[in-house]
Amino acid sequence: MNCSSKDAEDIYVPIPASLKIPILFQQKLIAPVIPTNNTLTEEGITLGKRLFFDKILSKDNTQSCATCHDPKKAFTDNDRFSDGVDGKLGTRNSMPLFNLAWNFDERFTWDGKELSLERQALEPVRNLIEMHSKWVNVAQKIKEHPEYPTLFKEAFGSVKIDSTLITKALAQFERTLISGNSKFDRHLLGTTQLSPEEQNGFDVFMDETRGDCFHCHGSNNNPLWTDNKFHNNGLDAILTDLGLGKVTGDPNDNGKFKTPSIRNLKFTAPYMHDGRFNTLDEVIDHYSTGLKSSPTIDPLMKKVKQGGVNISNKDKADLKAFLLSLSDNDFVNSFN
Repeated sequence: MNCSSKDAEDIYVPIPASLKIPILFQQKLIAPVIPTNNTLTEEGITLGKRLFFDKILSKDNTQSCATCHDPKKAFTDNDRFSDGVDGKLGTRNSMPLFNLAWNFDERFTWDGKELSLERQALEPVRNLIEMHSKWVNVAQKIKEHPEYPTLFKEAFGSVKIDSTLITKALAQFERTLISGNSKFDRHLLGTTQLSPEEQNGFDVFMDETRGDCFHCHGSNNNPLWTDNKFHNNGLDAILTDLGLGKVTGDPNDNGKFKTPSIRNLKFTAPYMHDGRFNTLDEVIDHYSTGLKSSPTIDPLMKKVKQGGVNISNKDKADLKAFLLSLSDNDFVNSFN
């Protein structure tokens, strides 16, 4: 029942919704972050999904959120830098979107400048090299749309349409983007087995004397496969993009960027905050022999003086096989 008996035409009570949380997440993670001032409803999620794919958010109605966050590519694109409505390129690689409700620190984007999903959703619309619009203009277009006013009323009980409610709806939809059905997940649940190569790759990943990847990228006990923290992972000797340091103003944060999840790497090339690596082989080579020292290099880059962890070609190939076992085909194919 979603209409009050008193005034069914004017009062609509949205239906509460809950996330479909994978079994492993239930077993290994605490509850996701759902703000008390933006709880999930069926109507809010539906509205957010429609807005996410609607080009009405951009200045000239040519780009939607999905333009740079394509479901088939785990909600990123395959460009090093995405181009906005005016054809201008950004300076950071588009981040994939999934499992965002478990970002417990609530710092989003590569440099952590956005402190909630709702706040993050404000930025692309008004960014001059992305959608290059103004929120007041977007809100007006949506108010004049033949269907959106009703959808907002059903989702929020209000015909008032502004950036606050638009971003709340977008954030509700984004929290439903959950990826947790990869081969490795099924292996942990006992329903499938890894190949010998994938198993050795996981062992390399967890071995401090070989890959030593798990400190930042999680383990079989962290199905997010990220610590959601910020690190300088030895990309450059001279730091030109300060990353988190530009946000906090603390020089100790210079060159630090958010640890991305290693889920769905099959779909999310190129890699790193600036998309400098086109392939997983290049990424693995970086950590094996390509590390560069700088004043804020993370202490976890223990072998920076040797250039990296120097693993064998066999271990490199197996590590890649393990990483690809974290691909969730159901997730990328569920938004047709």
